[in-house]
Amino acid sequence: MRAALLYSAAGSLLLSALTAAPDADGPTAAAELRGTAVAAARAKAAGIDFGPCPDAQDLPGSMQCGTVAVPLDYAEPDGRQIELAVARARATLKDPHNSKRKVRRQGALVYNPGGPGASGLYFPLTGLLPEWKRIAAAYDLVGYAPRGVGRSAPLSCQDPKRFSKGPTQAPTHPSESYKKERIAQAKAYARGCAERADSALRHYHSLNNARDLDVLRAALGEERLTFMGSSYGTYFGALYASLFPAHVRRMVFDSPVDPDPAEIWYRNNLDQSAAFEGRWRDFRRWIARHHDVYGLGRTAREVRRSYERARARLAVEPAGGKVGPGQLQGAFLQAGYYDDQWPHRAHALSAYLKGDPGPLVEQAEQRPEAAAEAENTRAVYVAVECNDAPWPTDWEVWDRDNTRLARLAPFETWDNVWMNLPCAYWEGPRQRPLDVGTGPGELPPTLILAAERDAATPYDGALELHRRLAGSVLVTERDAGAHGLAGGPNVCVNGHMEAYLLEGRLPGRRTDCAAHPEPKPKPQRKSQPKSRSAAPAQPRADRPRG
Repeated sequence: MRAALLYSAAGSLLLSALTAAPDADGPTAAAELRGTAVAAARAKAAGIDFGPCPDAQDLPGSMQCGTVAVPLDYAEPDGRQIELAVARARATLKDPHNSKRKVRRQGALVYNPGGPGASGLYFPLTGLLPEWKRIAAAYDLVGYAPRGVGRSAPLSCQDPKRFSKGPTQAPTHPSESYKKERIAQAKAYARGCAERADSALRHYHSLNNARDLDVLRAALGEERLTFMGSSYGTYFGALYASLFPAHVRRMVFDSPVDPDPAEIWYRNNLDQSAAFEGRWRDFRRWIARHHDVYGLGRTAREVRRSYERARARLAVEPAGGKVGPGQLQGAFLQAGYYDDQWPHRAHALSAYLKGDPGPLVEQAEQRPEAAAEAENTRAVYVAVECNDAPWPTDWEVWDRDNTRLARLAPFETWDNVWMNLPCAYWEGPRQRPLDVGTGPGELPPTLILAAERDAATPYDGALELHRRLAGSVLVTERDAGAHGLAGGPNVCVNGHMEAYLLEGRLPGRRTDCAAHPEPKPKPQRKSQPKSRSAAPAQPRADRPRG
């Protein structure tokens, strides 16, 4: 059942439908929605006191930072408050193509990069990039760290020193003894979340992320929200659209999660594992087309053999003492998200097999200095997805479903299981997923961007969201699979996004863009030793699972 909350001019509430919390002793959805209205009114009155950013003194641009208070529990808006870290870069009001022309300010554009567990605090810096300058002229660019992330009441489920350990194994067809080991780790992680967060843990979920977004809207002084969400950000953005349709101005859903309640989140992850096998094949075919550069094989099958040869060698002797099969798999999984990483990963694999482990160690090593951030990201990811919906609690269900799937899609299946398995042993109540959807005229037109071969959020999710949001427009990048299209290399996609955000103009209900150009291979160079004080090359924060 869909919930919609409308505010009258006098500020009274009209609750047209409710989604009950699953636990009988928990707060009702009606109380939580009333609490959201109270928190939003307070935030509007208080605003955000923006000032210098504590960790951005050396960064370019004019980004400012502040905080906004939100209730930990929206059913008790006068109870414990937590603070969300917020960053903003003011609209430049300058046309990047005509310095004499002034641009009209259109308010704030709020962005979330996904996860769950990713921070958008540095989003305002994208205004310095050529692809974003027109949008940065008209909008204040606003990013924030959702509850639990970074400085926003951070969650942790284990000691980060224990979290980031290498080398590790990553069997595509794990033995029974290995499964028992990972089950024990999942139980311990779930237990650690419960012990460290205690009673607060139950309040970290997607519905509260949507409510927090409305409080942030009010704190920014926006009567209606302009929002862009990528990956997981599209899911709680869709929740927001369903809960607060009258508060929406414009929304961009970039690489959408399938919001069908039956998919959240167990089936989403099965679908994702299946989709990654296709994207892994795309990557291998690209490498094979450039055999003259990398020497890894002239067919996708031969490239896979090269990869398996590296896995076997790393299992016996980890590269640099820290990169084993698990780190190799993690690095190549990132290439499944972003094809701009293909040349770097192919070079690293090729160099390693030719006797130079340097590039692979540089790209795949788990850096101790990044352990705390990585553990925080994982903790929020697990908490949100485990809290959001029911999960199978019988290991036999997980084992049966994923053993079958791994026969056809071995690349990511079991890695995905271990990522999510704490949800089988979660110590807390679960939400019942909201049945996302809006009828004709309830929501302003929205824009959905999706790549046809996206593995992280398979394309069926975009079709499902498009079906559920009346008046939405779907722009599809055909024959491409990079995750996250906004501001990327596709001029056609960016043109539709700019037309929508700057002019409110949308193409036809279903519109296609041709694929962006494939990445070009880079000539190999022998790696040079790096100073240990050098800044590590970090993978992108978002590891969207649904």
